[in-house]
Amino acid sequence: MQTKATEIKAVLNDARPGRNWTWPIIIALVVVLAVVGLWFWRSGSTTAGVSQYITGAIDRGDIVVTVTATGSVEPTNTVEISTELSGTVRSVAFDFNDNVKKGDVLARLDTETLEANLTRARANVALAEAKMADARVTLAETRQAYERSLQLDEKGITSSQTLIGVKSNFDRATAGMQSAEANLGIAKADLALNEANLAKACICSPIDGIVLDRNVEVGQIVAASFSAPTLFTLAEDLAHMQLQVDIDEADIGRVSDGDEANFTVEAYQGKSFPAVIAELRFAPLTVNGVVTYKAILAVDNSALLLRPGMTATASIIVSESDDVLRVPNAALRFTPPSPTLDVPVAEGEKIVWILRNGEAVPIAVSIGASDGSYTEITSDALAPGDRVIVDIGAS
Repeated sequence: MQTKATEIKAVLNDARPGRNWTWPIIIALVVVLAVVGLWFWRSGSTTAGVSQYITGAIDRGDIVVTVTATGSVEPTNTVEISTELSGTVRSVAFDFNDNVKKGDVLARLDTETLEANLTRARANVALAEAKMADARVTLAETRQAYERSLQLDEKGITSSQTLIGVKSNFDRATAGMQSAEANLGIAKADLALNEANLAKACICSPIDGIVLDRNVEVGQIVAASFSAPTLFTLAEDLAHMQLQVDIDEADIGRVSDGDEANFTVEAYQGKSFPAVIAELRFAPLTVNGVVTYKAILAVDNSALLLRPGMTATASIIVSESDDVLRVPNAALRFTPPSPTLDVPVAEGEKIVWILRNGEAVPIAVSIGASDGSYTEITSDALAPGDRVIVDIGAS
């Protein structure tokens, strides 16, 4: 058995004849690969450390400065119509979106009780007038009797007791006349009140407009004793609307009456509507610590595309500069990693960096209005076509 194992080992050794020179070759290849990898790593590290500047061009163009505000589209005049009377609704003549004219009867309340009250009031006036006439006749009679008694008393014909009685009758007739006058006035006032109540049973339109909302049905009982219910809501003219927006307190000083604006609504994507500021209100609105002021913008809605309540985003134009020298705003924010700033900067100036011979060079420029993307350059330190550095990247 030992002899066979020795023979097998010898055969295996004879099957690997190159075993003595294979390992040196492998070690040599590993060393070569390590050297090449180290070279590439050092080369990459050196290249990554070289900065590459990203530049933008100085050009001429328009700068439009705007203030953004949000709000809603509303009718120029909205009237909520209610009634001072309580009663049952007898008829309703108009519905949603109907056009109405001033004086049109929108609805009527039941008038049976009101007409009965009016009839009674007229009868009371007639009765008061009759009593007034009776009091007038009585007064005339007692005045004549009193005047005769005075004449007889001067002649010594009548007694003092008779004169006193006649004068008392005259005084009572005078008081009766005054009472009759007062009762007639009360009766006439009551008549006027009942006539007014009957007129109020007619719920009429006070303006020319369109019915935006209707909250009344035939047979409905209206109880105005607790609170006046809103029966109709009318918009005066939907062809002329207004946009009510809230302007932040930081921007209110830059806008003024007459400023033009454009606004968009969600219903018409990509479409812009023109508007003009008609009113800036002084009353502040504070919500969650944010102070805003209401601006009213006049809107032409002749096409009737806009509807009350639409949410709108407006851009109010506060200044426009045409064909001016301008610089990208990113250039005003850029600063090299290791700046060597030796340029004096005056008030109202900013530093921009231009690329010269691969180096960032600072230039002081005077600036004007900005639209958020570009800023006007009001000095002559730069010219169209100059390249300003806006950012830095790795090559």
